Amino acid sequence: MNNYLKIGFLIYAVTQLSACSISQLTTRAAMPLIDGGFTAMNMESDLQLARSALPANISLIEGMLINDPGNETLQLYAAQAYYGYAFGFIEDHDPVRAAKLYERGYQHAKQVLLEYGINKQIINGELDNLQEAINKLDKNAVPALFWASSCWAKSIDLNRDKAHNLAQLPKAVMFMQRVLELDEHYYMSGAHVFFGVYYGSKSPMLGGNYELSEQHFSQANSANQNKLLVVNLLQAQYLERQRFNQHNFHDLLTQILQASDTLYPEQNLINQISKQKASLLLKKEDQWF
Repeated sequence: MNNYLKIGFLIYAVTQLSACSISQLTTRAAMPLIDGGFTAMNMESDLQLARSALPANISLIEGMLINDPGNETLQLYAAQAYYGYAFGFIEDHDPVRAAKLYERGYQHAKQVLLEYGINKQIINGELDNLQEAINKLDKNAVPALFWASSCWAKSIDLNRDKAHNLAQLPKAVMFMQRVLELDEHYYMSGAHVFFGVYYGSKSPMLGGNYELSEQHFSQANSANQNKLLVVNLLQAQYLERQRFNQHNFHDLLTQILQASDTLYPEQNLINQISKQKASLLLKKEDQWF
């Protein structure tokens, strides 16, 4: 190849690279703003402001993913945002819509799992093959496993009338079990919270285990220095209600409502959501016990 052809080829290559990556570069340059936005949202104490802001933030992330569809960080932020919006503001009054939002979060996290070899065929295949693939994953896969499991399990829980969905729950549990093995403290020990709910939300005859549930909730509380109110919220909602312990149910929810609004500044939003949900649950106490 003569020098003119080499120069021409180089110019063409650079032009093509610039044309296809300029949007990606712009998106990635804006990532610190997204990081900061999530930090600020977690610290927000005004629930009305947070509820108004989250849909716009989700739309922004979705728009950025159009420009940079392979951005794993954005995919995981999208999964987290859909989960947080559904759990905090939609599930209690519109579970059908919440299930759809959780499903959208799951699809984003599942895209990241593709990068670790967990494809559609493996997920839809035999449990043994899925377990074998999951066992090969290392700590780098923890965020994708965590958000895929969290969103998927919530979507399944809100579609319990569909037998096919319930049959998928063991797979979501397998994802979270691997998180527990690789990094039990990821996302405020979220895997322990997950299994506290999982073992506490059903009777022992159906696979529940109240002792294991209590242990997981206790470990989550210990890791968060008893400052993350959602741990006690979920223990009351699932474990104490399931084992008909009205005293613990009432006591845990009352403690949440009496907790300081500045108990955990870095997680103001989830604590305020927990207070709101605790108030709603207490209104159902006479109905449930």
